[in-house]
Amino acid sequence: MIDRSHDLPIARQAKALGVARSSVYYRPRPVSAEDLKLMRRLDELHLDFPFAGARMLRDLLRREGLATGRRHVATLMKRMGIEAIYRRPNTSKPAPGHKIYPYLLRGVKIERPDHVWAMDISYIPMRRGFVYLAAVVDVFSRRVLAHRVSITMEAAFCVEALEEALAKHGKPEIFNTDQGSQFTSVDFTGVLLDAKVSISMDGKGAWRDNVFVERLWRSVKYEEVYLRAYDSVSEARASIGRYLAFYNERRPHSSLDGRTPDEAYFRKQETAMAA
Repeated sequence: MIDRSHDLPIARQAKALGVARSSVYYRPRPVSAEDLKLMRRLDELHLDFPFAGARMLRDLLRREGLATGRRHVATLMKRMGIEAIYRRPNTSKPAPGHKIYPYLLRGVKIERPDHVWAMDISYIPMRRGFVYLAAVVDVFSRRVLAHRVSITMEAAFCVEALEEALAKHGKPEIFNTDQGSQFTSVDFTGVLLDAKVSISMDGKGAWRDNVFVERLWRSVKYEEVYLRAYDSVSEARASIGRYLAFYNERRPHSSLDGRTPDEAYFRKQETAMAA
């Protein structure tokens, strides 16, 4: 990593690391208030219309009096980490060193905790700026096993959440994600391979079983995020943590016959152990 306080000139450090010197000196421009407003609305529209691409979202924004272009919407969607969800051929190629694993859940009936875990990342708006939330979810019980809030979409915070979930809850038989670069990275998949967990990945742009995590995002945003305006990353982290504790411990789910995720996760485990 570049050390700006080191005696070795930055140009020499960049050369030694094999990175462009211009990228070292680059400072990202802050996101404008106008773009933050658009991103907040795009996030809400994406929850309601996950099939909408940049053109449709542009048109929806224009109908609300928010004039913008398709390319600008596409740029903001990329920054937010969202894309239209629909069935399409998988023509993507993995990045160098990134292996794409097959989808393992087709026809699989998930009837117990720790059979399948899933993970995803979501954009979280704040009063000024935004962060990203990653969560590991037990698909059977909907329980959030671990989560992390980050200011970037690098793989490190996903790896941390995964390692916490494995340390606290053992391991699943199958771990399912999309094909995001964070989840195809060697650092991330290496943790699963070391734990001898089968890796499953949705096709690019497909919804499949990560729909369970999408339902979590909907709950988090409509019941927590959109009701608040976080002033800082630390406030967002603390408030989201409190909500997820409520979600696990006290929030009943109709899909779980009125039970909470904790009740579905731990009682099923206890029954299995007794048997």
